Amino acid sequence: MENRIKEYREKNGFSQGKLGDLCKVTRQTINAIENNKYDPSLELAFNLSYVLSVSIEELFIFKYERNEN
Repeated sequence: MENRIKEYREKNGFSQGKLGDLCKVTRQTINAIENNKYDPSLELAFNLSYVLSVSIEELFIFKYERNEN
């Protein structure tokens, strides 16, 4: 799953640390999510959406990969 967290974080003038504080996670967690190395829990996704004032659909880009097996 890809995301636009960095884009919206910067639009809001938040550092990774500030966004982490607001969402009660570490700066490293925000960094990992922004770099698509970690998918947030549903609760964290909603928190990010709320803090960044953007819908979940705008914040996260789901790419469906069909398994042909």
